Amino acid sequence: MAPTDESGQAGPHTSPSDTTTPALPPAGGMAASGARMPRWLPRAMVLALALVGAFQLGTWAFHQVIGLLTNILIAFFLALAIEPAVSRMATHGMRRGLATFLVVFCLLIVVAGFFTLLGSMLAGQIIKMIEGFPEYLDSVINWINTTFHTELRRVDIQEGLLHSDWLRRYAQNSAAGVLDVSTQVLGGLFRLLTIGLFSFYFAADGPRLRRALCSVLPPARQAEVLRAWEIAVDKTGGYLYSRGLMALISGVAHYILLEALGIPYAPVLAVWVGVVSQFIPTIGTYLAGALPMLIAFTVSPLYAVWVLVFVVVYQQFENYMLQPKLTSKTVDIHPAVAFGSVVAGTALLGAVGALIAIPAVATLQAFLGAYVKRYDVTDDPRVHGHRRRGEGPGPLTRARQLWSRSRERIAGRQRESG
Repeated sequence: MAPTDESGQAGPHTSPSDTTTPALPPAGGMAASGARMPRWLPRAMVLALALVGAFQLGTWAFHQVIGLLTNILIAFFLALAIEPAVSRMATHGMRRGLATFLVVFCLLIVVAGFFTLLGSMLAGQIIKMIEGFPEYLDSVINWINTTFHTELRRVDIQEGLLHSDWLRRYAQNSAAGVLDVSTQVLGGLFRLLTIGLFSFYFAADGPRLRRALCSVLPPARQAEVLRAWEIAVDKTGGYLYSRGLMALISGVAHYILLEALGIPYAPVLAVWVGVVSQFIPTIGTYLAGALPMLIAFTVSPLYAVWVLVFVVVYQQFENYMLQPKLTSKTVDIHPAVAFGSVVAGTALLGAVGALIAIPAVATLQAFLGAYVKRYDVTDDPRVHGHRRRGEGPGPLTRARQLWSRSRERIAGRQRESG
């Protein structure tokens, strides 16, 4: 029976030995099947977009709260600094919250007293400078008239200043910048309040915070966390102790100089130099020395030069003699490591990073030191920086070898030229 197609008509007869080309699918169907999207591609695209969006959102949120995180970091180190005093008072039966309040209150009294004395001194000196300004101006005008043979008068200079465009523009800019200054002052006060509150909570609820942190860790990790916490307290306290001791030494030294020169407000200026030079990183030394120089200049310009020389000399003594010894005993960190940590902290967090860099690095160094296995050092002269006997030629032998080589080179050049 002959094969038939779908219409019922007989198709051509083919033998089993004949080879036929298989029917190809329509061109449209092949294109449709080849252009079909894989099932995993839409989900991968959605997942990639979600990851990019989450990264952008996380970056934006981090930049928004980086100020708060910095304040929390400062508050944490302040809490570590007052932890020994609070713990000692709590050991004697006082409630931890009350002990923290008393310590913070005493610190606030000290800081407020310091700024009150400093403000009164600055106000008195500013009033004195304003009252003596006409005399200073007259002396300058007399010197100019005598030196350059001019006929300047103080009245003409005052009139010129009052009607000058520069003074008018300065007054307008100052009036426009009052709002910006007020905003910055309010922001600084809010930041100080935030740091104070977090420091109080960290110090008062220190045991509760440690229990909450240890409750989510296995027992072995709990011991490590508690040991790291104790090291951080010791290193931060040691750092502040060393800074306070250096501030005391610096203040006493500058007080002796200022009192010997007869500079007014010598005790307040000495406290200013000691505190600012030790607790304000990077630029603290320059700020600390600028104010005594300015006050000394109102007495005599020569006294200002003496103060400048003493500040420079004492700073070198402190950097190369005093600070390495105190830092090595209290914080136990190499001076080069301390300097590098301050540079790195300044690059990361600015002045805040420079202030907390040394205790943070000291804590990390002491914590990691327990996990580094140390061995006894072999008794080799090279360990102490000496060459072993018999190893390499001596100085005289090397000199003879160099002399013989130079003579051979000279002889060779003479033979070539001859």
